[in-house]
Amino acid sequence: MKRIEVVSQKMPKKHNYRQRIKHLLLGSNVKTGIITHLFIYSLLVGIGFVYLYPMIHMGSYSFMTLEDLLNPLITWLPSQLYLENYETAYRVLNFSSTLGVTLYVTVLPALAQTLVASLIGYGFARFDLPFKRTLFGLVLATFVIPPQVLMIPRYVFFNDLGIIGNIQSFLLPAAFGQGLNSAIFILIFYQFFRMLPKSLEEAAYLDGAGYYKIFIRIAVPMAIPAFIISFLFSFVWYWNETTMAATFFGNTLTTLPLELQRFNVSYEQMNAQNLGGSNVNINEGISMAGTMLSILPLLVVYFITQRWFVEGVDRSGITGE
Repeated sequence: MKRIEVVSQKMPKKHNYRQRIKHLLLGSNVKTGIITHLFIYSLLVGIGFVYLYPMIHMGSYSFMTLEDLLNPLITWLPSQLYLENYETAYRVLNFSSTLGVTLYVTVLPALAQTLVASLIGYGFARFDLPFKRTLFGLVLATFVIPPQVLMIPRYVFFNDLGIIGNIQSFLLPAAFGQGLNSAIFILIFYQFFRMLPKSLEEAAYLDGAGYYKIFIRIAVPMAIPAFIISFLFSFVWYWNETTMAATFFGNTLTTLPLELQRFNVSYEQMNAQNLGGSNVNINEGISMAGTMLSILPLLVVYFITQRWFVEGVDRSGITGE
Protein backbone atom coordinates (compact mmCIF):
# COMPACT_ATOMS: atom_id res chain seq x y z
CA MET A 1 0.00 0.00 0.00
CA LYS A 2 2.82 2.41 0.80
CA ARG A 3 4.45 1.71 -2.56
CA ILE A 4 1.24 2.52 -4.41
CA GLU A 5 0.83 5.77 -2.51
CA VAL A 6 4.42 6.79 -3.30
CA VAL A 7 3.96 6.07 -7.01
CA SER A 8 0.73 8.05 -7.12
CA GLN A 9 2.37 11.00 -5.42
CA LYS A 10 5.21 11.02 -7.96
CA MET A 11 2.80 11.19 -10.93
CA PRO A 12 2.98 14.64 -12.60
CA LYS A 13 0.02 16.95 -12.25
CA LYS A 14 -0.13 17.54 -16.02
CA HIS A 15 -0.82 13.87 -16.51
CA ASN A 16 -3.73 14.09 -14.05
CA TYR A 17 -5.16 17.10 -15.88
CA ARG A 18 -4.88 15.33 -19.21
CA GLN A 19 -6.66 12.30 -17.81
CA ARG A 20 -9.45 14.46 -16.41
CA ILE A 21 -9.91 16.32 -19.69
CA LYS A 22 -9.89 13.01 -21.59
CA HIS A 23 -12.49 11.52 -19.26
CA LEU A 24 -14.57 14.71 -19.48
CA LEU A 25 -14.60 14.70 -23.29
CA LEU A 26 -14.48 11.03 -24.18
CA GLY A 27 -15.81 9.50 -20.96
CA SER A 28 -14.67 6.62 -18.82
CA ASN A 29 -15.97 3.28 -17.64
CA VAL A 30 -18.25 5.06 -15.16
CA LYS A 31 -19.37 8.22 -16.94
CA THR A 32 -20.14 9.12 -20.56
CA GLY A 33 -18.13 11.98 -22.04
CA ILE A 34 -19.36 15.22 -23.58
CA ILE A 35 -18.38 14.23 -27.14
CA THR A 36 -20.24 10.94 -26.79
CA HIS A 37 -23.32 12.79 -25.51
CA LEU A 38 -23.16 15.23 -28.42
CA PHE A 39 -22.83 12.40 -30.93
CA ILE A 40 -25.76 10.44 -29.46
CA TYR A 41 -28.07 13.47 -29.25
CA SER A 42 -27.11 14.64 -32.75
CA LEU A 43 -27.88 11.18 -34.10
CA LEU A 44 -31.24 11.07 -32.29
CA VAL A 45 -32.18 14.56 -33.45
CA GLY A 46 -31.27 13.67 -37.04
CA ILE A 47 -33.30 10.46 -36.99
CA GLY A 48 -36.20 12.24 -35.30
CA PHE A 49 -36.15 14.99 -37.93
CA VAL A 50 -36.28 12.44 -40.76
CA TYR A 51 -39.38 10.86 -39.20
CA LEU A 52 -41.08 14.08 -38.12
CA TYR A 53 -40.45 16.19 -41.23
CA PRO A 54 -43.24 14.56 -43.32
CA MET A 55 -45.69 14.97 -40.44
CA ILE A 56 -44.74 18.62 -39.94
CA HIS A 57 -45.00 19.26 -43.68
CA MET A 58 -48.43 17.64 -43.93
CA GLY A 59 -49.73 19.39 -40.82
CA SER A 60 -48.53 22.80 -41.98
CA TYR A 61 -49.78 22.59 -45.57
CA SER A 62 -53.12 21.09 -44.57
CA PHE A 63 -54.09 24.39 -42.87
CA MET A 64 -53.05 26.65 -45.79
CA THR A 65 -55.43 28.42 -48.11
CA LEU A 66 -54.87 28.51 -51.85
CA GLU A 67 -53.42 32.03 -51.49
CA ASP A 68 -50.92 30.75 -48.89
CA LEU A 69 -49.86 27.92 -51.18
CA LEU A 70 -49.24 30.35 -54.06
CA ASN A 71 -47.44 32.88 -51.86
CA PRO A 72 -43.66 32.22 -51.99
CA LEU A 73 -43.16 34.09 -48.72
CA ILE A 74 -45.22 31.55 -46.78
CA THR A 75 -43.40 28.26 -46.35
CA TRP A 76 -44.20 26.74 -42.96
CA LEU A 77 -46.66 28.81 -40.95
CA PRO A 78 -50.03 29.51 -42.62
CA SER A 79 -51.47 33.01 -42.43
CA GLN A 80 -54.59 31.66 -40.72
CA LEU A 81 -56.01 28.43 -39.32
CA TYR A 82 -57.92 27.31 -42.41
CA LEU A 83 -60.17 24.33 -41.57
CA GLU A 84 -62.09 24.13 -44.83
CA ASN A 85 -59.45 21.78 -46.25
CA TYR A 86 -60.34 19.23 -43.58
CA GLU A 87 -64.06 19.72 -44.17
CA THR A 88 -63.59 19.04 -47.87
CA ALA A 89 -61.35 16.03 -47.25
CA TYR A 90 -63.86 14.70 -44.72
CA ARG A 91 -66.60 14.73 -47.35
CA VAL A 92 -64.41 13.29 -50.11
CA LEU A 93 -63.25 10.39 -47.94
CA ASN A 94 -66.75 9.86 -46.53
CA PHE A 95 -64.75 9.64 -43.33
CA SER A 96 -67.30 8.38 -40.79
CA SER A 97 -68.58 5.35 -42.69
CA THR A 98 -65.18 4.57 -44.23
CA LEU A 99 -63.52 4.65 -40.81
CA GLY A 100 -66.11 2.22 -39.44
CA VAL A 101 -65.52 -0.22 -42.31
CA THR A 102 -61.74 0.13 -41.94
CA LEU A 103 -61.87 -0.68 -38.23
CA TYR A 104 -64.21 -3.58 -38.99
CA VAL A 105 -61.87 -5.20 -41.52
CA THR A 106 -58.68 -4.58 -39.48
CA VAL A 107 -59.52 -5.09 -35.81
CA LEU A 108 -61.28 -8.45 -36.20
CA PRO A 109 -58.55 -10.09 -38.35
CA ALA A 110 -55.87 -8.64 -36.06
CA LEU A 111 -57.56 -10.12 -32.98
CA ALA A 112 -58.05 -13.50 -34.65
CA GLN A 113 -54.49 -13.57 -35.93
CA THR A 114 -53.04 -12.69 -32.50
CA LEU A 115 -55.08 -15.37 -30.73
CA VAL A 116 -54.32 -18.11 -33.27
CA ALA A 117 -50.62 -17.20 -33.42
CA SER A 118 -50.40 -17.46 -29.63
CA LEU A 119 -51.95 -20.94 -29.69
CA ILE A 120 -49.66 -22.14 -32.48
CA GLY A 121 -46.59 -20.62 -30.85
CA TYR A 122 -47.46 -22.19 -27.51
CA GLY A 123 -47.95 -25.58 -29.14
CA PHE A 124 -44.56 -25.43 -30.87
CA ALA A 125 -42.84 -24.22 -27.69
CA ARG A 126 -44.31 -26.67 -25.19
CA PHE A 127 -45.27 -29.91 -27.00
CA ASP A 128 -43.16 -32.50 -28.78
CA LEU A 129 -45.08 -33.05 -32.00
CA PRO A 130 -44.25 -35.48 -34.83
CA PHE A 131 -42.28 -33.67 -37.55
CA LYS A 132 -42.21 -30.59 -35.33
CA ARG A 133 -39.18 -29.00 -36.96
CA THR A 134 -40.51 -29.67 -40.45
CA LEU A 135 -43.85 -28.08 -39.62
CA PHE A 136 -42.17 -25.10 -37.98
CA GLY A 137 -39.97 -24.66 -41.04
CA LEU A 138 -43.03 -24.72 -43.30
CA VAL A 139 -44.68 -22.06 -41.14
CA LEU A 140 -41.64 -19.80 -41.45
CA ALA A 141 -41.48 -20.49 -45.20
CA THR A 142 -44.88 -18.84 -45.60
CA PHE A 143 -43.24 -15.56 -44.65
CA VAL A 144 -40.40 -16.01 -47.15
CA ILE A 145 -42.80 -16.58 -50.06
CA PRO A 146 -43.96 -13.20 -51.48
CA PRO A 147 -47.71 -12.67 -50.98
CA GLN A 148 -48.07 -11.63 -54.63
CA VAL A 149 -47.25 -15.19 -55.67
CA LEU A 150 -50.19 -16.55 -53.68
CA MET A 151 -52.66 -13.79 -54.51
CA ILE A 152 -54.10 -15.31 -57.70
CA PRO A 153 -54.54 -18.84 -56.25
CA ARG A 154 -56.12 -17.32 -53.15
CA TYR A 155 -58.46 -15.21 -55.22
CA VAL A 156 -59.59 -18.27 -57.20
CA PHE A 157 -60.02 -20.26 -53.99
CA PHE A 158 -61.94 -17.49 -52.23
CA ASN A 159 -64.09 -16.96 -55.30
CA ASP A 160 -65.03 -20.64 -55.25
CA LEU A 161 -65.94 -20.29 -51.57
CA GLY A 162 -68.01 -17.19 -52.33
CA ILE A 163 -66.25 -14.90 -49.85
CA ILE A 164 -64.95 -12.27 -52.30
CA GLY A 165 -66.20 -8.86 -51.19
CA ASN A 166 -66.52 -10.10 -47.61
CA ILE A 167 -64.47 -9.70 -44.47
CA GLN A 168 -64.07 -13.48 -44.41
CA SER A 169 -61.38 -13.15 -47.09
CA PHE A 170 -59.27 -11.50 -44.35
CA LEU A 171 -60.72 -13.28 -41.34
CA LEU A 172 -60.53 -16.92 -42.45
CA PRO A 173 -56.78 -16.91 -43.28
CA ALA A 174 -56.08 -15.14 -39.98
CA ALA A 175 -58.16 -17.73 -38.09
CA PHE A 176 -56.12 -20.57 -39.64
CA GLY A 177 -52.70 -19.03 -39.01
CA GLN A 178 -52.25 -17.80 -42.59
CA GLY A 179 -53.03 -14.14 -42.12
CA LEU A 180 -50.88 -11.16 -43.02
CA ASN A 181 -47.34 -11.99 -41.80
CA SER A 182 -48.69 -14.59 -39.37
CA ALA A 183 -45.36 -16.42 -39.36
CA ILE A 184 -43.71 -13.47 -37.58
CA PHE A 185 -46.26 -13.53 -34.79
CA ILE A 186 -46.01 -17.31 -34.42
CA LEU A 187 -42.24 -16.92 -34.09
CA ILE A 188 -42.69 -14.13 -31.52
CA PHE A 189 -44.94 -16.28 -29.33
CA TYR A 190 -42.74 -19.33 -29.84
CA GLN A 191 -39.67 -17.49 -28.59
CA PHE A 192 -41.57 -15.84 -25.75
CA PHE A 193 -43.16 -19.06 -24.45
CA ARG A 194 -39.82 -20.84 -24.63
CA MET A 195 -38.40 -18.28 -22.17
CA LEU A 196 -41.11 -18.94 -19.59
CA PRO A 197 -40.05 -21.29 -16.76
CA LYS A 198 -41.56 -24.74 -17.10
CA SER A 199 -41.66 -25.16 -13.32
CA LEU A 200 -44.79 -22.98 -13.10
CA GLU A 201 -46.66 -25.10 -15.63
CA GLU A 202 -45.45 -28.33 -14.02
CA ALA A 203 -46.66 -27.13 -10.61
CA ALA A 204 -50.05 -26.23 -12.06
CA TYR A 205 -50.25 -29.60 -13.80
CA LEU A 206 -49.53 -31.41 -10.51
CA ASP A 207 -52.33 -29.38 -8.90
CA GLY A 208 -54.77 -30.81 -11.43
CA ALA A 209 -54.87 -28.05 -14.05
CA GLY A 210 -55.23 -29.13 -17.67
CA TYR A 211 -53.38 -27.77 -20.68
CA TYR A 212 -56.16 -25.34 -21.52
CA LYS A 213 -56.29 -23.93 -17.99
CA ILE A 214 -52.49 -23.69 -17.83
CA PHE A 215 -52.47 -21.71 -21.06
CA ILE A 216 -55.22 -19.33 -19.91
CA ARG A 217 -54.14 -18.85 -16.29
CA ILE A 218 -50.33 -18.94 -16.56
CA ALA A 219 -49.06 -18.56 -20.13
CA VAL A 220 -51.38 -15.78 -21.31
CA PRO A 221 -50.88 -13.39 -18.33
CA MET A 222 -47.10 -13.76 -18.58
CA ALA A 223 -47.15 -13.20 -22.35
CA ILE A 224 -49.11 -9.93 -22.30
CA PRO A 225 -46.20 -7.98 -23.90
CA ALA A 226 -46.15 -10.42 -26.82
CA PHE A 227 -49.93 -10.07 -27.24
CA ILE A 228 -49.70 -6.27 -27.27
CA ILE A 229 -46.88 -6.20 -29.80
CA SER A 230 -48.49 -8.79 -32.06
CA PHE A 231 -51.89 -7.08 -32.06
CA LEU A 232 -50.50 -3.61 -32.75
CA PHE A 233 -48.27 -4.77 -35.58
CA SER A 234 -51.06 -6.86 -37.06
CA PHE A 235 -53.51 -3.96 -36.76
CA VAL A 236 -51.16 -1.55 -38.54
CA TRP A 237 -50.29 -4.02 -41.31
CA TYR A 238 -53.94 -4.84 -42.01
CA TRP A 239 -54.75 -1.13 -41.93
CA ASN A 240 -52.07 -0.23 -44.49
CA GLU A 241 -52.73 -3.21 -46.79
CA THR A 242 -54.24 -1.93 -50.02
CA THR A 243 -53.38 -4.54 -52.67
CA MET A 244 -55.11 -7.44 -50.92
CA ALA A 245 -57.99 -5.22 -49.83
CA ALA A 246 -58.62 -3.96 -53.35
CA THR A 247 -58.38 -7.50 -54.76
CA PHE A 248 -60.49 -9.36 -52.21
CA PHE A 249 -63.02 -6.65 -51.24
CA GLY A 250 -63.67 -5.23 -54.71
CA ASN A 251 -66.29 -2.51 -54.67
CA THR A 252 -68.20 -4.00 -51.73
CA LEU A 253 -65.93 -2.81 -48.92
CA THR A 254 -63.52 0.10 -48.86
CA THR A 255 -60.92 1.38 -46.42
CA LEU A 256 -59.32 4.74 -45.73
CA PRO A 257 -56.04 3.87 -47.53
CA LEU A 258 -58.04 2.76 -50.58
CA GLU A 259 -60.08 5.96 -50.52
CA LEU A 260 -56.86 7.95 -50.21
CA GLN A 261 -55.50 6.30 -53.37
CA ARG A 262 -58.46 7.56 -55.39
CA PHE A 263 -58.75 10.82 -53.45
CA ASN A 264 -58.07 13.10 -56.44
CA VAL A 265 -60.58 11.32 -58.66
CA SER A 266 -63.26 11.38 -55.95
CA TYR A 267 -62.66 15.08 -55.35
CA GLU A 268 -63.01 15.95 -59.03
CA GLN A 269 -66.17 13.85 -59.36
CA MET A 270 -67.74 15.43 -56.27
CA ASN A 271 -67.01 18.96 -57.46
CA ALA A 272 -68.17 18.18 -60.99
CA GLN A 273 -71.55 17.13 -59.61
CA ASN A 274 -71.83 20.16 -57.31
CA LEU A 275 -70.74 22.68 -59.96
CA GLY A 276 -72.74 21.29 -62.85
CA GLY A 277 -70.03 19.45 -64.72
CA SER A 278 -67.13 21.92 -64.41
CA ASN A 279 -63.96 20.40 -63.01
CA VAL A 280 -62.09 22.03 -60.14
CA ASN A 281 -58.49 21.00 -59.67
CA ILE A 282 -57.43 19.86 -56.24
CA ASN A 283 -54.73 21.79 -54.36
CA GLU A 284 -52.00 20.52 -52.08
CA GLY A 285 -53.71 21.72 -48.91
CA ILE A 286 -56.74 19.48 -49.48
CA SER A 287 -54.51 16.53 -50.38
CA MET A 288 -52.47 16.96 -47.19
CA ALA A 289 -55.67 17.23 -45.14
CA GLY A 290 -56.92 13.96 -46.62
CA THR A 291 -53.62 12.27 -45.83
CA MET A 292 -53.71 13.54 -42.24
CA LEU A 293 -57.26 12.25 -41.79
CA SER A 294 -56.30 8.82 -43.13
CA ILE A 295 -53.43 8.38 -40.64
CA LEU A 296 -55.13 10.13 -37.71
CA PRO A 297 -56.68 6.92 -36.26
CA LEU A 298 -53.25 5.22 -36.26
CA LEU A 299 -51.74 8.17 -34.42
CA VAL A 300 -54.53 8.05 -31.83
CA VAL A 301 -54.00 4.31 -31.32
CA TYR A 302 -50.26 4.84 -30.96
CA PHE A 303 -50.56 7.61 -28.36
CA ILE A 304 -53.09 5.59 -26.35
CA THR A 305 -51.04 2.36 -26.38
CA GLN A 306 -47.56 3.91 -26.38
CA ARG A 307 -46.80 3.06 -22.76
CA TRP A 308 -47.86 -0.60 -23.08
CA PHE A 309 -46.13 -0.95 -26.44
CA VAL A 310 -42.77 0.34 -25.17
CA GLU A 311 -43.10 -1.77 -22.04
CA GLY A 312 -43.87 -4.84 -24.15
CA VAL A 313 -40.86 -4.31 -26.40
CA ASP A 314 -38.64 -3.73 -23.38
CA ARG A 315 -39.82 -6.85 -21.55
CA SER A 316 -39.81 -9.18 -24.50
CA GLY A 317 -36.76 -7.89 -26.34
CA ILE A 318 -38.68 -7.88 -29.64
CA THR A 319 -37.98 -5.29 -32.32
CA GLY A 320 -40.39 -4.39 -35.09
CA GLU A 321 -40.50 -2.77 -38.48
